[in-house]
Amino acid sequence: MRRSDGLHRPPDNLLEAIPDDLTQEHVFPVLDRKGARIERIVSQGQASPPGFWYDQDQDEWVAVLVGSAGLRFEDCPEILELRPGDHVLISAHRRHRVEWTDATRPTIWLAVHLS
Repeated sequence: MRRSDGLHRPPDNLLEAIPDDLTQEHVFPVLDRKGARIERIVSQGQASPPGFWYDQDQDEWVAVLVGSAGLRFEDCPEILELRPGDHVLISAHRRHRVEWTDATRPTIWLAVHLS
């Protein structure tokens, strides 16, 4: 397969090379270009600290590829449960937090940050 970077090698797989130690969330850069940053995030049982809210300067699109998670927005009382294939666009400065991630298996997210 010919990659866009001109190298001949197998493609990377977002669902492989999961860290053995998931006591902390792992963020892996996938692509960083002007106007867009893509990350693979691997969680297992992590959540945002009590009282903490993300308040980002850019839009972020997130998808759950494997596992599950609960996402809460400050302006909405319900927790948005995300399962494989679910995705959501989080507008800049829309305060949100991760309430939970699956504690029994890795949750793999794909996050796209747009400036």
